Amino acid sequence: MRLYIAEKPSVGRELAKCLTGPIARRDGYLVTKDGVVTWLFGHILRQAEPEEYDPKYKRWRADDLPIIPEHWKLFVAKDCEKQFAIVKSLIEKADEIVHGGDPDREGQLLVDEVLDYLGNKKPVRRILLNALDEKSIKKANASLRDNRDFFNLKQSALARARADWLIGMNLSRAYTLAARRAGHERLVLPIGRVKTPTLSLVVRREREIENFKPVTYYLIRGTFQHVNGSFEAQWKPQDTMAGLDSENRLVDKKIADEKLAFFEAMPHDAVISSYQKVKKQEPQPLPFSLSTLQVLAGKRFGYAPQLVLDTAQKLYEKKLTTYPRSDCEYLPTNQLSDAATILSHLAKAGDAQIAAWVPAANPRQKSRAWNDKKISAHHAIIPTTVQADVTKMTQEERNLYHLIARGYLAQFYPVHTYDQTKVEVCYKEETFTASGRTERDLGWKVMYQSQKKKQETDEGDDREDKDEKEENAKTLPAMKKKDDVAWKRGRMLEKMTKPPTRFTASTLLAGMKEIHKYVKNPEAKKQLKDVYGIGTEATRATIIDDLIRRKFMKAEGKKKYLVPTPAAYLLVDALPDELTYPDSTAIWEDKLHSMSEGGESLADFLQGQIAFTRKLCAKAGDVHMEVKGENVCPRCHQGVLTKRKGKNGVFWGCSNYPKCRMTCNDKEGKPDLEDAKARLARRPRRAAPAAVSATAMAWQSRQADAPAASRSYSGAEPYDDIAALNALFSPDDYAARMEADEKSYAAQQQKTSSWQSWADKPKYSASPMEHMEKDVASSSFLCPRCREGHLRSIHGKNGVFWGCSNYPRCTATFDDDHGKPLLK
Repeated sequence: MRLYIAEKPSVGRELAKCLTGPIARRDGYLVTKDGVVTWLFGHILRQAEPEEYDPKYKRWRADDLPIIPEHWKLFVAKDCEKQFAIVKSLIEKADEIVHGGDPDREGQLLVDEVLDYLGNKKPVRRILLNALDEKSIKKANASLRDNRDFFNLKQSALARARADWLIGMNLSRAYTLAARRAGHERLVLPIGRVKTPTLSLVVRREREIENFKPVTYYLIRGTFQHVNGSFEAQWKPQDTMAGLDSENRLVDKKIADEKLAFFEAMPHDAVISSYQKVKKQEPQPLPFSLSTLQVLAGKRFGYAPQLVLDTAQKLYEKKLTTYPRSDCEYLPTNQLSDAATILSHLAKAGDAQIAAWVPAANPRQKSRAWNDKKISAHHAIIPTTVQADVTKMTQEERNLYHLIARGYLAQFYPVHTYDQTKVEVCYKEETFTASGRTERDLGWKVMYQSQKKKQETDEGDDREDKDEKEENAKTLPAMKKKDDVAWKRGRMLEKMTKPPTRFTASTLLAGMKEIHKYVKNPEAKKQLKDVYGIGTEATRATIIDDLIRRKFMKAEGKKKYLVPTPAAYLLVDALPDELTYPDSTAIWEDKLHSMSEGGESLADFLQGQIAFTRKLCAKAGDVHMEVKGENVCPRCHQGVLTKRKGKNGVFWGCSNYPKCRMTCNDKEGKPDLEDAKARLARRPRRAAPAAVSATAMAWQSRQADAPAASRSYSGAEPYDDIAALNALFSPDDYAARMEADEKSYAAQQQKTSSWQSWADKPKYSASPMEHMEKDVASSSFLCPRCREGHLRSIHGKNGVFWGCSNYPRCTATFDDDHGKPLLK
């Protein structure tokens, strides 16, 4: 039995229709004479969560980071268990399997991971479905390939998935914990390999706008008279003259007025110092990849990238266009034979503009788009041979189909040819320049001219850009070098620099694709110019939507400009450049692409990701964030005092625990800061570093109490009691710590204690009253440091030592000397 495994039910149904019937429907699969067709629901297997590797990871702790799985685990998604069982049983019965995932990186992985999970050893073939019309499916089914040919593509997808897990799971925890230490209790900071640099683009652009200072500058244009007609040219100031800014713009109004007056004065004789006329050709624009379609649809119609993807997917499932999640803008030469059929169907699709353009198209013409060397698993998005009817489409489908059809039609129009002319005029030892173009053959541009004005509006061209376009497009009179001309008149234009434009979802997506423009390292900028950007065609729109949904940025105004929220500033400001600039991410994307072609190993790539994760987790421990809250810790100033409730009553502790072990009594529902500050001033040595061993801390205590002349240290390395200290003093939260203290202290008490149960025990505050007679009587070892707590024997990993019950206010520890604390 041959078993086809499609990526989703809709693809499975279309595939079954193209096999030999009749089709028998079963629960979760279809039976035909040519084989059985079943399907997945995208990624039917999910990656394990950290707590599924070890239950301790359920609680977020900085000490556990980074979490590096030794063996990567997958689990069946809960809502896919039934279909997974069906697929599993069919694989067991099959003699041969046909992999029917989408023809891209993720499509390759999601079927392969099921086969690997089940330990499949049966032969696997690969069907590449770039379109769902009958002709395309039958052609693909007749050209099955060995699935082993796509091993590198699977490795690339696997590397991407595991890298995203390492970065997302570890760094999201690390920096969320850092934010909570600064008092941002409910804030979760989602950090992603692609998501974070994308958000940073928006934050940096907003700051450029906020810090932008407009500059007024002046242009001088002169009209010159030639024997064959007049023309206008623009003055190019010499870079050594006064009044210019760093970008060679004239910003001094007085100098500009003087210069214009100088030009207006006699004599008016001038000469053509340079004249160039060059014939140029502009080839047809390439057909669409998903990104280029999303960008153009965003500019033309204001569509969000996700809407474009969803609409393109509907057209694909209706068999009207080819596979939408394509990053390719080229076409295979074997599809050139379909051109006549597709053009004929476009003429009858119901789109009047498209129908008017079809007669001039030549189906035998071959543009640069037809290039087999540029094709991988999929090709550009084009119409299929199925007859479309735009009158039955939604407005979004109709608009997208129009763009796709026009892009395809352009391949069968002539190239656009024109003459480009450049002129330089020498007048009073100054240079004026003019340029113009003369159209020879509009070619494919005839289809774009009617939309030219609309496109310029949508693309947000400012007036300066339009002036430049008009300058380049104007027609110049026939002339040659050394011809005489004369100054007729001049005019001054006052211009003002403008801030950069905010991103929209479409332009941000374009920025993700052309990421080399935003990298920090100039050498990396050159290296990454040909990189495929960050993210994939299918995920970029989702990433932008997710940032909006999580309220890290919002769309404002009619044009839906993206504006970062305060949480975005907090996140980007806290992160190191390695995460906020796209340099590393773009290089990783390049390596993933190289891996898909066999140029990089999975193990080497992941080792690099693990090293990067370790480095960034370490940096998270020292990050400083803006402190949020009214009770800023008076000791560290990097956390806020938070109300806690332990077995001994209510107290306040620093959110920067365990880095800061500041505690405070409760006073009418607020921390008693005055008392805390007084105690800090009175006992500045109270807070010893957590990382100092018990032996070293005891030695420091003895030395502090000894005369200066008698202070000494044997030089022996103190044994490390940090594990025991952490076990006793650093539980996950204050409530757990207090409970542990009470249990440990109860075990040390003699049976003759004045109270017999915790219910009878008096409730002390976080700061016990000094010199309470009951406490003094209960123990012969009053802490010599704070004189508030009592020393208790603790069995640590490296032996017995003594610690103060008044922890964390007092961190004194002492060595054990035959069952007693060594106090001297």
